[in-house]
Formats: sequence, C-alpha cells, structure tokens
Amino acid sequence: MSYVRQSKFRHVYGQSSKSEGTFTNIKISKNSADSNLCSVNPKFIAIAVSGMGGGPFLVLPLDRVGRLDTDYPMVNGHSNDVIDLAWSPFHDNMVASCSDDCTVKIWLIPDGGLKENLTEPLRDFTGHDKRVNMLLWHPTAENILASACAAGRLLLWDVEAGTLVREMEFSPTFITCLSWNYDGSLLAATTKDKRLLVIDIRQQEVVKEKKDFCLGAKPGKCVFLKDGKIFTTGFGRMSARCYALWDLKNSDKPLCEETIDSNNGVLYPFYDPNNNIIFTVGKGDSDIKYFEIDDKPPYIHYLSLFKTNKSQRGVAWMPKRGLDVMQKEIFRFYKLCQSDSNCEPISMIVPRKSELFQDDIYDDCPNDEPALTAAEWLEGKNSPPKLMSWKPVYDEMKGKSKSNSGSVSTSNKPQRTLSKLPARSQVQVKSHAQNGTQLPEGFDITELLDDVKKLKSTVRKQNRRIAKLEKQLGDVVADDDGKEDGEEEEEE
Repeated sequence: MSYVRQSKFRHVYGQSSKSEGTFTNIKISKNSADSNLCSVNPKFIAIAVSGMGGGPFLVLPLDRVGRLDTDYPMVNGHSNDVIDLAWSPFHDNMVASCSDDCTVKIWLIPDGGLKENLTEPLRDFTGHDKRVNMLLWHPTAENILASACAAGRLLLWDVEAGTLVREMEFSPTFITCLSWNYDGSLLAATTKDKRLLVIDIRQQEVVKEKKDFCLGAKPGKCVFLKDGKIFTTGFGRMSARCYALWDLKNSDKPLCEETIDSNNGVLYPFYDPNNNIIFTVGKGDSDIKYFEIDDKPPYIHYLSLFKTNKSQRGVAWMPKRGLDVMQKEIFRFYKLCQSDSNCEPISMIVPRKSELFQDDIYDDCPNDEPALTAAEWLEGKNSPPKLMSWKPVYDEMKGKSKSNSGSVSTSNKPQRTLSKLPARSQVQVKSHAQNGTQLPEGFDITELLDDVKKLKSTVRKQNRRIAKLEKQLGDVVADDDGKEDGEEEEEE
C-alpha cells in the first residue's frame, strides 16, 4: 500500500495580485549587488530605485497602488546606490538603508507617506569602509541594528543612542547572509569563503563554525529556525542549487541535504516560524518553491511550486501581523519585476472552505512591541518575541465588509517614540499646525500616546482571555450535550 504524507499545507497555493493591486512605473535599481532591494511592513513598502544624484529609494503606502507619478517624492540622502533596506520591527515609520557609499542611515517616514523629498536622516552611521551589503534588525530588542560590509566588518548599532556597540572582523572574507535566532541571542552567518558561522555578537566571538557548508562559487544563504537548527541554500560541485539542514550543536554533518534544480540564480530562503515552512526564491527565477520542515527524518518535505511568467529582481516579505487572516493567507511576498518596472504582491494561501477561525494555521505571532530594551539585551538578557493572538483580529474583521483588508494593520496605532531622535509625535504636531489647528498649551502628546499604548496592550490581553474562556465554555457545553445523548439512549 502506498503511503502519502499528510500535511495541512499540501495544497498551499500562490495568488498574484490583479493589475489594480500592483505598483507600476517604478524605476527599480539596476545595482548588481547581492540584495533584494526592497522591504515591506504593514504600512509601507520601500524600494531602491535608479535616479539622478545619489542613491534614492521610494517609500509607498501599501494602498498607493497603480501607476506611480514620475515626480513622486523619494528618500535621497545617500551619495551612491542603495543596496539594502529594512523596516524596524517595532516602529512602522522607521526604515534603515545602506549603500555603496559605505554608510547606514535611519529615516522616519510620516504617516500617509512622503509629500516632498526626504534628504535628512535621523541617524547617519559611518563605521564601514566599504560597501554595506546588508542590514538586520534585532527581533526582540528595541533599536538594535546589525550591518555587514564588503570589507568583512560586522557592526552592531544602538540606534536610539546613536552609537556603535559591537564590532567583529572577518576580513579577508565577508558575510553574505545574516539571520537572528528566535530570541535574538545568536546570529547565523554565511561567508564568501563558504563558512557557516554561529556568532555571539555580544561576546564578539564565533561559537560554532562549519567550513565548506556549500561547494559552489556563488554565495550561500542561511536562516535560523525556531528550534535552533539552521537551513542553508547554496551550490554544489556541479553548480546545482541545493539546500541542507544543520544542527551544529550535535553534528558537523547536515541532518539532510538535497539538490533543488540547476538554475544559476542565488537562492534566498524565507521562513515561516509559525507553520515551519521554508519558501525559496531565486534571483532571476519566475517561481517560488516551498518546503515543510519537521523534527523527524527526512526532515524536509517538498510541498509545491508557484510559477509566474515574470522573473524576479528582488523580493520582500510581509511580517506575520500584516497578513490577511480572512483569506487564510500565511505568507505574502512583494516581487520586483525589472522587465515591467512594477512590484507585484503574491499571497500564499491555505485553501479552506470553512469561514470559521483557522486556529491550526494561525498560532500566536510576534507583535510590534519589543520584549527588551537595547540596554537590557546588551547587558545579557534574552527574551522570545512578544506575541499577539489572531482570534480578536479575526472577530473584528469578520464584522467588516469583505472589501476591507483582514490584515493586522498598524496604520492607526500610536508609534513608540525615540527619546533622542525626532519623534513621530513631532511630525504629527507640525502637520496639525499646517492645517490651522493648534494643541492646547501644556498638552503633552507623547504622554497621551504612551497612555493609549498601555490601554491597547490591556485590551489585547483581555481579548486573549475572553477567547480562552469562550473555548473552555464551548468544551463544557459539548461535554454536557454528549452526556445528555448518552442518558437518552439508556432510557430507550
């Protein structure tokens, strides 16, 4: 008898946005650096573009779809091409950029997007001496940002303090990929000389190392899984693309490795920690492959492939809290298509007929609140991300029109402010003044925003408590119904 592995994700499919939901007329950067050139969060998408006078990038509100005006405002503060972009996981209006000009800059975007060109950053970090290749925000500690450059330097910044807090040197090689583990205590990294590293950046030491984790000439990539294993992509001896799964705590050999295909584009892995799915996206490819991971051999199971007729120049992924729970969306990409000068959203959907809340595919996911301050983390504390429940979001969206988004939008949430940087509240006050309204004398908007944040946190906790009690009540009612049915049968 043949055996087919059962999986609730076996029939996951991709769905491209219709033309009216696509960003068009975008002059995507032609820089050949190993980067995705874009980043997205529940409010904005940032895209590196070509332009006169330095290295500009666009910041577009997610509802600003359609054809882009040629004179649309840009962020333009770099003197050379922008290589990588990264939105803060805890401040939806804050984006980091790095460039061929060897700098890292931090920008604050006003609600609603830019009305004019933005040229002055909030922070301008100049610790690198060659092109900065990548940026990565810490997943649980606020305002901690890692950056790596082509000279082999890995730097760690405290954005609020505006200081360099850690530094490591890997010259003559350099880092080709970075990934934090689930609680942000360790970094996984791949290097140009084919090493897979596990780094304790606070202690400034490499705690694990695997040489020749891939054998091809092109760069490999890595992602830390929730259970501490590391998934890597790379090239084999015959230039075939392959993947491997590592548990460097127990072995120097991969738990499994497999050839994927013979395409020649660098393969980027994207990880869904809630559902344990890996999506692989090749630069220059027109498809997305996805795999499910479990804790038993053979560990990695091929699920399916989503294919389009357009090759991708770069890809951004939406944080979990920005997905559409009503459509059973478990992942969303934003795909840059150089040939058409557009950016196309692609939703990965679990097909379900039921309109009920699907708790088996929507575990609690990280919210937009940090678990630690930068100082606490630098002192040695670790903490998993703070989580949010999907059930209250589902209940709220269920009562709205089907035309509304089911995503966990943060566009109306008060943003935490940075005490040593121009605060978002200051941007809002300026906007009110321009509209002819003034705040009462002595009015402290920052204090009000903090109070609102505390109230929203309390409401979320109460919603989770209510959902738990409703489930317990439903279980009790079901048990009572079962007992009554049994008693009736005995009487008969």
